[in-house]
Amino acid sequence: MEKLSILWDSTALAHFQLGQIVMMAVGCLLLYLAIVKKFEPLLLLPIGFGALLTNIPLAGFSEAGGLLHYVYTVGIDTGVFPLLIFMGVGAMTDFGALIANPKMLLLGAAAQFGIFATLFGAIALNAVPGFEFSLQDASAIAIIGGADGPTAIFLASRLAPDLLGAIAVAAYSYMALVPIIQPPIMKALTTPEERQIKMAQLRPVSRREKVIFPLAVLLLTILFLPAATPLVGMFCLGNLMRECGVVERLNKTAQNELINIVTIFLGLAVGSKLSADKFLTVETLGILALGAVAFGIGTATGVLMAKLMSRLTGGAVNPLIGAAGVSAVPMAARVVNKVGLEANPHNFLLMHAMGPNVAGVLGSAVAAGILLALVG
Repeated sequence: MEKLSILWDSTALAHFQLGQIVMMAVGCLLLYLAIVKKFEPLLLLPIGFGALLTNIPLAGFSEAGGLLHYVYTVGIDTGVFPLLIFMGVGAMTDFGALIANPKMLLLGAAAQFGIFATLFGAIALNAVPGFEFSLQDASAIAIIGGADGPTAIFLASRLAPDLLGAIAVAAYSYMALVPIIQPPIMKALTTPEERQIKMAQLRPVSRREKVIFPLAVLLLTILFLPAATPLVGMFCLGNLMRECGVVERLNKTAQNELINIVTIFLGLAVGSKLSADKFLTVETLGILALGAVAFGIGTATGVLMAKLMSRLTGGAVNPLIGAAGVSAVPMAARVVNKVGLEANPHNFLLMHAMGPNVAGVLGSAVAAGILLALVG
C-alpha cells in the first residue's frame, strides 16, 4: 500500500487543483475554436495547447528549466517574437491601395481612437472594487482595440507581463470575431444608400513608389516617434524585401517558413501565461470586457470618419471602408467587401478597404509607440 501511495503521489492526477482544471478547460475551448470553428487557428491552436501544458502539475513546463519558460524568456521577454511576426506581416502586405489613396491614412488613424478611449476606461474601472489597473496595465489593455495581436503582445510584455495571457487571448479572440462584431456596428452607423456608394477605381502604383514608401515611413517614425521604431522598422524591412524585387528568397522566407516557426513558439509562449494564478482573476473579466469596448469604439470611429469624408467629397467615399481601419488584415477588409456586396451586388470594395486596413497596421504600431513613450 505504501508503494501504491508513493506511485499515486508521483502522478499529475494526485496534484491537480481546481484552478488548473478550469484553465485546461479554457485551453480545450481555445482548441475547439481553432479546430472546429476555425477562429484564428494559427495562433489559438498553439495558445490553447500551451495552456494545457503549463497547467499540468509536476511537468514544470513553465518553471525555470522547462521548455515554455525558455521559449517565453527568449521570445516574449525580449520582444523578439512579435518583431519577427511584424517583419513577416510587412512582407505579406501590399501598400498599393494606401499609396494610391493616401487619404485612407485618416481612417487608419481614426480607428485607433478606441485604444485611447479604452485607456481612460481601464483607469476608470479602478473605481469598481476588485480592480487595480496601473497606468501601464491600462495602456497594455487598451492596445487590444487596435486588433493587432503582435502589437498587443509586444506592448503587454513591456508594460504588463502578468496580464499577457489575458490580453493576448482577448486580442486574438476579438480578431477572430471580426465577421460577427463589425457588421452590426457598420450597419447601425450607415444608411442603405451610403452602403451602396461605388468608389472610383484606384490609380496604378509604380514599383518606385512602393520601394520608397517603407523607407519614408521609417524615416518619419525615426524623426517623430522613436519609441515605435522596433515595430515599424521590422514591418518596413519586411515590406521593402517584398517590393525591392532583389531578395525574393528572403521575402519568401519571411512570408512563410520564418513567420510560421515564430508563430508556433509565440503561441506556446503566450499559452504558458494562461496559468490559473494569473488568469483566474477579476482583472481578466475586466480585460475581456474592455477589449470588446475598445474594438467596438475603433470600428465605430473609423466608420464615422469615413462618413465625414463621404460628406466632404460629395459621396465619393463609401463609409463602410472606415471599419477596415482596425488592423485585422485582411479580415476587416473582407468584411467591408461582404457588407458592401449585400447592399449592392456590383459594388466591390475590397481594394478600397485595403487602404485603411494597412493604414491601421501602421496606426496600431504608432499608438503602441506613443503609449510606450508616455508610460513605459
